[in-house]
Amino acid sequence: MTARILIVLIMLGSFFSCKQEKVELKAVDPYRTQLFKDVQLAALYKDSKTFVDLVPKKSYTILESEYLNAKDNADFDLKAFVEANFEDRSMASLNIKTDTTNTMYEHIEQMWDKLTRGPDVALLNASRIPLPKKYVVPGGRFQEIYYWDSYFTMEGLLAADRHDLAKSMVDNFAFLVDSIGFIPNGTRDYYLSRSQPPFFSMMVVALAQNQQELMLPYYQSLEKEYNYFMKHESIDRPYWADRHVVQMSGGGLMNRYYDTANTPRPEAYKEDIHLAKEVESLAKKAQLYQDLRSAAESGWDFSSRWYAEDENFSSTNTTAILPVDLNCLLYNLEHTLEQIAVLNQDMESAVHYGKRAALRKELINAYLWNKEKAYYMDFNFQRGQSTDELTLAGAYPLFFGIATQDQAAMVKDKLMHVFLKPGGLVTTLKHSGQQWDAPNGWAPLQWIAVNGLLKYGYVEEAKDIMLRWLALNEKVYKDTGKMMEKYNVEDLTLLSGGGEYETQDGFGWTNGVALGFRKLLQQMKERGY
Repeated sequence: MTARILIVLIMLGSFFSCKQEKVELKAVDPYRTQLFKDVQLAALYKDSKTFVDLVPKKSYTILESEYLNAKDNADFDLKAFVEANFEDRSMASLNIKTDTTNTMYEHIEQMWDKLTRGPDVALLNASRIPLPKKYVVPGGRFQEIYYWDSYFTMEGLLAADRHDLAKSMVDNFAFLVDSIGFIPNGTRDYYLSRSQPPFFSMMVVALAQNQQELMLPYYQSLEKEYNYFMKHESIDRPYWADRHVVQMSGGGLMNRYYDTANTPRPEAYKEDIHLAKEVESLAKKAQLYQDLRSAAESGWDFSSRWYAEDENFSSTNTTAILPVDLNCLLYNLEHTLEQIAVLNQDMESAVHYGKRAALRKELINAYLWNKEKAYYMDFNFQRGQSTDELTLAGAYPLFFGIATQDQAAMVKDKLMHVFLKPGGLVTTLKHSGQQWDAPNGWAPLQWIAVNGLLKYGYVEEAKDIMLRWLALNEKVYKDTGKMMEKYNVEDLTLLSGGGEYETQDGFGWTNGVALGFRKLLQQMKERGY
């Protein structure tokens, strides 16, 4: 990872050189130093992410040397050493006071400015990757931009007529893919080994708002992202895989989530070490770390969706799975590239991407449609069969218009009779203790399902989900004065739970979806629904 960090910092240092002092390059990978490991395993902070987001006052090369020279002294105090040499330069500690006499929507409007950051100034030795334009962070522990969160946040910004801020966010993502080669999970250097669900094409489409010519400036950036997800070496045998790409048995390529690193995540170092403690061989530990990282790339970190064995978190095997959501998103990226190529009058490229999209649509319906369950499900290519878990990812083929009308009807039935709970749609049907499982519901998946149902004419069903979700949002807001990252949709008397960290408030994508749903309901009312 060190070489990649150096490359990125060189790029960013060049970009910002006219604005501030030159960025100092790190001679060591900070996440492999003894100082880093000892601090994280000592659990000086309740959340492992806290330490990696602190800004060192000196380079890690110097700090590591000072630490190694001092740590064995009888009077050495690790916490005092950290407090003397690191500082919190984020805005996470801002005390955001809310006034519950305001409506939830008034609160959301006030939160946009509180969650807005940038343009950034590069900080010496910091983990943050600076961005050239303004952007909206999710909130809580997440004080940097996150990839897939930002699409749902953008939908809210557009609904609120904050077009300039929405465009700045899209421009920041274009900057990232153009300078780094892909869009990382988030704008921290410890995320440089993975991306996240590729919603960039959806951001571009949303920003254009039916003015297709507005997509033109982003064509090359979209192509770069596509090439990142499709890069692979020779995989000429059925179910062979390289990076994100898997060769299918009947021909054609599909994709999986894949992090290039196989070490504990810096932002969850202690948790990953603990989980792998009972894994015997070094090779199996490395594979588990890579699968945990790859689950983080999916955005669903974590869920029983990725388990190879029921109720066994350490059996996470993300890299063996062809996910419904990822392949639908790449279908949309191919389709969007085809559209822009037509606008460019580049018919050769248009035909190329059109064929790619058409083939992927066939593969999605061939491998990810489970006839027995009458639902779209992930496919374990190592086992050559569907996984056994129903999840809300099965709504993505409706959102992108991949399902037939008959398939959409069967998915609708599952959504309304199996997934629908008093507060909206539950993410999965298993209560594993993971945050991307029952009883939790998440704003982005409500948005995907609702808009997928609307695409196939299921207006009343979509309206029912929206009203339940917004009622839950309003209830929690009245009780707490906050918009939450996730919600318990099964028991409306309880907040959500599960996962490696406490429920966060803020919260970018929940705000965005709430405004988006309000706009959709207003449009329905105007049309007589």
